[in-house]
Amino acid sequence: MSFTSETKKELTKNLATTGTLLALIRMNGSLGISGNLTLSITTENAAIAKYIYQMLLELYGLRAEIRVHQKTTLSKNRVYSVFIDEEVENLLDELSLADSLMMDSGIPDFVNTDERMQIDYLRGAFLATGTLHNPEKGEYQLSISSVYQEHAEDLQQLFKNFELNAKVISRKNRYIVYLTKAEEIIDFLTLIGAIQARLKFEEAKIFREMRGLANRQSNFENANIAKTVSASQEAITAIEFLIKKKELENLAPALIDIAKLRLKNPELTTQELGNLLEPPLGKSGVNHRLRKLIATADELKQIEK
Repeated sequence: MSFTSETKKELTKNLATTGTLLALIRMNGSLGISGNLTLSITTENAAIAKYIYQMLLELYGLRAEIRVHQKTTLSKNRVYSVFIDEEVENLLDELSLADSLMMDSGIPDFVNTDERMQIDYLRGAFLATGTLHNPEKGEYQLSISSVYQEHAEDLQQLFKNFELNAKVISRKNRYIVYLTKAEEIIDFLTLIGAIQARLKFEEAKIFREMRGLANRQSNFENANIAKTVSASQEAITAIEFLIKKKELENLAPALIDIAKLRLKNPELTTQELGNLLEPPLGKSGVNHRLRKLIATADELKQIEK
């Protein structure tokens, strides 16, 4: 089951609310005429279909019929239609949807004046067309699509009412309201009552951040190791050249001591080499002596040319 499906399944465990049902009908409902006016609310999620059925029954005493059919011959997805053919006009009037299902219109005004209703509407909107990228894959995005521009912009305003900076873009004849900041997605999931999804999202985010930190630390350490090995090899090459030319024995005792230590301990850092000296020598002192050995070898090579 996808992260989106898990989140929506969790949301269907919330209590039936007018705002949630309103959003589902507004975004996924379609009208028809079969003797009487009919209403069909479609979804590809069985849990959502049952939730819609439950809300119609609990809130308005309407007993719907759930119809199931295959989406296409090439798809395994089933489409669930919650169908009612009685009291449809009254339901639409009650929800202020009588004139809005078939035209570009926004969210009913009474939603915008009630904070609880706004939250419930956002829950229903996410159930209707929402998607949520799996945070374990590293791309944070929550989106809700709408057929109508005015409705999408009204949704955007609802997000902003709760300090969630949603954006709107047009894509394939639809309008997408979306969030891309992990913290805002977490706040949205908390707002609409998807607490388990919020916890899983946070856990995945923290895990990715810790793994990223560990990778950066590892890369840093590997770079330091490579730098140490490179510097060590340069000094060893110079020392071996001086030995071959029998010039090392003519140098100062301090340079001879550090040269012998470097040859015996090629894997040690300059700090660790310094600790082996008597008395111990700091990192800068060791580096100075090794650079002196390298410079002496370079001067000798120039003379030989």
